[in-house]
Amino acid sequence: MKRLPASLWGIKSQVLKDVGEGITEVQIIQWYVEEGAYIEEWKPLCQYQSDKAVDDITSRYEGVVKKLHFQADDTVPTGKALCDIEVEEGKYLDDNSSPEPAPEPAQPSPAPTDTQTKQPTEGITSSTPADMTQNNKPNSRYATLATPAVRGLLKAHDVNIEDVLGTGKDGRVLKEDVHRFVASRDSAAATAPVAVSTPQTETAVNLTPIQSQMFKTMTRSLTIPHFMFADELNINQVNSMRKKLASDPKDPQKITFLSFAVKAVSLALNEYPLLNAKVDTSNPDKPQLIMRPKHNIGVAMDTPQGLIVPNVKDVANRSLLEIASEISRLSALGREGRLTPADLGGGTITVSNIGNIGGTYVSPVIVSNEVAILGIGKTRTIPIFDDAGQVTKGELVNFSWSADHRVVDGATMARMANRVRGFVESPELMLLNLR
Repeated sequence: MKRLPASLWGIKSQVLKDVGEGITEVQIIQWYVEEGAYIEEWKPLCQYQSDKAVDDITSRYEGVVKKLHFQADDTVPTGKALCDIEVEEGKYLDDNSSPEPAPEPAQPSPAPTDTQTKQPTEGITSSTPADMTQNNKPNSRYATLATPAVRGLLKAHDVNIEDVLGTGKDGRVLKEDVHRFVASRDSAAATAPVAVSTPQTETAVNLTPIQSQMFKTMTRSLTIPHFMFADELNINQVNSMRKKLASDPKDPQKITFLSFAVKAVSLALNEYPLLNAKVDTSNPDKPQLIMRPKHNIGVAMDTPQGLIVPNVKDVANRSLLEIASEISRLSALGREGRLTPADLGGGTITVSNIGNIGGTYVSPVIVSNEVAILGIGKTRTIPIFDDAGQVTKGELVNFSWSADHRVVDGATMARMANRVRGFVESPELMLLNLR
């Protein structure tokens, strides 16, 4: 790129816009550029994690990055400048905003090790000093940048990224670097004498973005008067059907029990649409119910980043196989920290299968823009009596419903729950309602 005279250049601040879903701040995961680098318009600037998802922020301007106001792991409020970009004077006359630059982060960044004066650069430049020595610390200030999958792996193994020697570009830490570090650490721990240490003082730890969102959501949720309805279901027939589908040598299909439960909820919602609605209290003197035509059923998932609830869109018009495939896709993205706002937004009712982790009974809490939630407990195999009075093996699971008692009465919730039970205990009934 040919450099224009300095007089023909000006500075524009890239501001963090509202990313939607009521999100007021995001956490920077990694920068794709560094100070002095050239960036094209609409090319990715950085990757962020909000309370609900991970996504990229693209550059509003074309020019040279002059200053990064935040570093990796910093939290940025909406409306603050992320970075300053030197642009061609007069190119962005329609942009009349002049936001104040963001304040310096509370924790100063470590001083660069290269004391030479930075010269203007052309295009995107990246180099590693030839005399850089290998040690147990990152060899670049960009070494602490990592993908969500790597960050999840670090959290799962309780590893500080600054302790890992990265072999990626600019010293970035890769998955294999984490595995190598963990193997070395664990082997050393196995031969070292065991030392028991306890914290001597209390320490304050900031909530993660997902924990912050959960704090806000649950605080709002507990202003809703809940009531719970629980029942025990026999899932012998569903499990028998699943085994048959998985054992087909020509076309084996692995469909989880959760897929059947999600479809059963959708079929029951056709008869009890109230449970798919939301309460509109924008006018406190005249609250309303918003009846929603699509069944976007949320599925609570435990991920390295915390509990998240993406939803399967339009379940009523999806087959069991499609539902199972979508749950698998969302689960994989959740583990990697790559769920998008589209995956997480727009839910109408939630199913939480806590039994995958453990616990026979659960008392789920309603999400504030929904009126019902289903919690599924752990499956238990116990002796039961069949219709002929003979003792046989029974696979039982607890279904616990919570509903918004402001608009849902106990009888409606019981009828809805009984309909779901009928579909789950006799899955052939689903065939009569499939489209």
